[in-house]
Amino acid sequence: MADLDAYKKEVGVRAAGLVASGMRVGLGTGSTAAHFVRALGERVSAEGLDIVGVPTSNATARLAADCGIRLTTLDETPHLDLTVDGADEIDAALRLIKGGGGAHLREKIVACASSRMIVIADETKVVETLGGFPLPLEVLDFGLAATMHHVEEAARAHGCGGMIARRMTHDGQPFMTDEGNAILDCHFRTIPDPEGLAAAFCRIPGLIEHGLFIGIAGGALIAGSGGITTMGNV
Repeated sequence: MADLDAYKKEVGVRAAGLVASGMRVGLGTGSTAAHFVRALGERVSAEGLDIVGVPTSNATARLAADCGIRLTTLDETPHLDLTVDGADEIDAALRLIKGGGGAHLREKIVACASSRMIVIADETKVVETLGGFPLPLEVLDFGLAATMHHVEEAARAHGCGGMIARRMTHDGQPFMTDEGNAILDCHFRTIPDPEGLAAAFCRIPGLIEHGLFIGIAGGALIAGSGGITTMGNV
């Protein structure tokens, strides 16, 4: 675990070096993205780096403010230069599973408002086939049983099996996102057709956003025992 956190910090610091003064930056959510935010805050303090950030969660907003990063919103700043965020899984085609922290709705909105998205991750997140990490779906509470039925049908039609369950907190309460919605976690183990599954999920009423990020990330920085490697265009 110590090595993994060191990898996360290393790649977060490297990603912070990609940010130039004047940039409008999407700030991701999660343990790896937090290292990026802290490193970015250090540059703001030490260099007077002139940037504004759009956080992808309430937790990231608090961290960024504590680090001295000036914040804006997509209403005030609808186009961003760069988003840096982590991933729960990433494959060779830069397809991602995100949402382990329950922030994938805001994360996807911010990433798609950006000229480019760079993923930062440790080497354990790189997979041959997506699906080992449970795929999160943000859903409305209203009609949840009906929505889950549609999700199960779409999953079967695209070669996915496994348990689909509502996410709960550690104290046994229903997990709620920053938007006040529920999360379904899909334990598929493997997703043979990510594009087809994503398209099917987009057609389900009550399913607000899925955690498949396809055609969004332009590049990735991956930290591991051999140092930092790149995927795509960084």
